[in-house]
Amino acid sequence: MITLTESAIKAVGRFISSSDKPTGGLRIEVTDGGCSGLSYGMKLEAKENQDDTVIDCGEVKVFVDPLSLPSLDGMSIDFVDSLEGSGFKFTNPNAVKSCACGSSFTTGESGGAPKTCS
Repeated sequence: MITLTESAIKAVGRFISSSDKPTGGLRIEVTDGGCSGLSYGMKLEAKENQDDTVIDCGEVKVFVDPLSLPSLDGMSIDFVDSLEGSGFKFTNPNAVKSCACGSSFTTGESGGAPKTCS
């Protein structure tokens, strides 16, 4: 299961309401790349794909593809707004190594390949 804090839900809600395109939810994915081998990706999407897992986070629906889901299972996403900057913070129990940027990671079984969520 992926969870979004109340702060993250509000931030995504603001992005959805200011979007000029119809938005059905937030896609979270894992892609190859970044300092540690894998990177988090987030984008607004009009609707889920047929094979997506859809997670209902109150006002926000989260779409996760089957390849990304194992790497994201148990992850929590927060939105932090501070003097140093604002942005999403990922807390992922599957990450055995993370980069200082917080957006790049490695899983124990990957070395580069993505894993699943509920």
